[in-house]
Amino acid sequence: MPCVDPKDDASHLGRPDKLLFWTPEQQVAGYRNMDKVFPTRIIKAGGKPSAMPEHRVDLDDVQISYEDGRLTTDDYFGRRNVAGLLVIKNGHIVYERYGLGNSRDTKWVSFSVAKSVTSLLVGAAIRDGHIKSVDGMVTDYLPRMKGSSYDQASIRNILQMASGVAWNEDYADPDSDISRMVGIGTLAQEEYLRGRPVDAPPGEVFNYNTAETGMVGDLLRAAIGNKLSTYLSEKIWRPFGMEADANWKLQEPGGGEIGGAGISATLRDYGRLGLFALADGWLADGTPVLADKWMAESTAPSKGNPGYGYLWWLGEGGAFWATGIFRQGIYVDPQERIVIALHSARPVASNDTERTLQNALYAALTKALSSGTMAGLPGMAEV
Repeated sequence: MPCVDPKDDASHLGRPDKLLFWTPEQQVAGYRNMDKVFPTRIIKAGGKPSAMPEHRVDLDDVQISYEDGRLTTDDYFGRRNVAGLLVIKNGHIVYERYGLGNSRDTKWVSFSVAKSVTSLLVGAAIRDGHIKSVDGMVTDYLPRMKGSSYDQASIRNILQMASGVAWNEDYADPDSDISRMVGIGTLAQEEYLRGRPVDAPPGEVFNYNTAETGMVGDLLRAAIGNKLSTYLSEKIWRPFGMEADANWKLQEPGGGEIGGAGISATLRDYGRLGLFALADGWLADGTPVLADKWMAESTAPSKGNPGYGYLWWLGEGGAFWATGIFRQGIYVDPQERIVIALHSARPVASNDTERTLQNALYAALTKALSSGTMAGLPGMAEV
């Protein structure tokens, strides 16, 4: 993967409609300049970043075991096109590293990590009384979807990717549903979804569907009567102390924020989002932002997929994570009080090997910093 000098980014920006097939140079330049490629809205920070104390630990030699062999953290960083890796233990930054020309100030697109952020906002909207319950029907909030396959779907169903509506999320296929969605506007996307047939009862079968997170975004906007970027700024970004403004990708100029297409933010603010989730959506002053027990509910296994909750992926021991194509991520382990944030630019959007390796990275770093092994790392006793 080339290390593109940020000063040369403008000469490497790719076409918006070819996002899934950008060259390596276009990936690096585009992922840190999404506001120059797509219309976006600003998510305003408050100007008073929350403290992130540092207690650095050398994790470069941590062994990552996976089905094809072993890598160290250092190998993973260099060979897997990593633009940033941040590890937080007990609220302390223990490891922070940047690549591909990025720095602490670089904003990088999250892609589907935004799905999990949208899930947080649903929890906030329920606490605020804008949404009564996840058992409400999609068409109660989006009446223009009445008479379609979504007559059957609840908010819970689409949060769990189990609407029962047919969908093909193959990123490598230019003719898949997801490829056809790139670059089209909100109303055109919803019209497309209206025409999709039902292929399973709602709530029964998991079928990953990025377009439906656009629907979650539309539903949220209808419920709160405001922009998602503004609501995110007011509920989380400002009060939790994010260090920098961020950007949320829009469907089209003047359109709506896409629930699953990307928030561009610094790596440290990715980490803060993980800390917010780790804190069950409570602010430092004791103010609850999310509905009661929302994080427990949204990270509970679903019927269609025990490894998926409300737009969060789930692992063993209560761990959960947000994942975006080309291997973006925020990993949270409540038991070990660990948050890991990852910026990447893999050659392919998604495949089983990269998913397995990323999860192995999370597992190896967590094990290295776990309460049972932490004593073996220099200087970790008080963290």
